[in-house]
Formats: sequence, structure tokens, C-alpha cells
Amino acid sequence: MGTMPRTARYAAHTLLAALALTGCSSSAPPSAAGSASQSAPTPASPVQVCTSLVSYWAKETLLGTKWSGLDWEQKGLSNDQYAIHEAAVAAGRTEERTAGQDKALELIDHFVAQRCAEQGGATRSSENWRPPM
Repeated sequence: MGTMPRTARYAAHTLLAALALTGCSSSAPPSAAGSASQSAPTPASPVQVCTSLVSYWAKETLLGTKWSGLDWEQKGLSNDQYAIHEAAVAAGRTEERTAGQDKALELIDHFVAQRCAEQGGATRSSENWRPPM
């Protein structure tokens, strides 16, 4: 096999950066005395990851950005997440025609958050997805 095409490498790096950012915490460093009650950062839930990832790509598609034409695997979406993406883009385009682009982008955020929550992160349908170990 050769190297991945440039667009696939960029998409993979973008996905990894987005996932890393969703799991980061802004907790303060431990005090000099070293508090035993300090807890580790909480990882992002599947619903949070779904909402962040799908909302991002749906808005990119609505805006027609350079990377919006990547396929669902390059975007890092499961099959169910891609279905949410497509429904969100369709709803966003309808809203854009009647209320403008800003309202369409807001609608996408709310729509995606609701659907990702209803489906528990929408990760179960991807052939490539495996539960964390």
C-alpha cells in the first residue's frame, strides 16, 4: 500500500484533533500540597463526541467549505452518525432558505444534539467502530 492521499491524511488529523479537544479538561494544575481529592479529567461521552463531530461536519457541508466533500469514513462518522448528518444538512438548507445562514447553523447544532442524545452517540452501526477497551 502507499501513503494515504493528502485529503485523507488531513481529514484523519482533523478528526484526531477534534476528538482530542473534546476529551480535554480545563482543570487547574495540582496545588503544591498535592490534593488527594483531585480527580482525573472525565473523557467525552459518545453523545458528546457524536454531537461535536456531526455538528461540525454538517455545518461545513452547509457552508460548502473545502473539506465538506469528504465521505463519511473520511469524516470519521459511523453509519448512524452519517444519517444524522444528512438529515441535519437537509433541515439546515430548508432553514437557510427561510431564515438565513445563521439560523440554519443554530438549527444544525440543536438538531444534531437531540438526535445524538436519542441514539446514545449513534456509534453502533459502523462496521469499523469498536467499543473502547
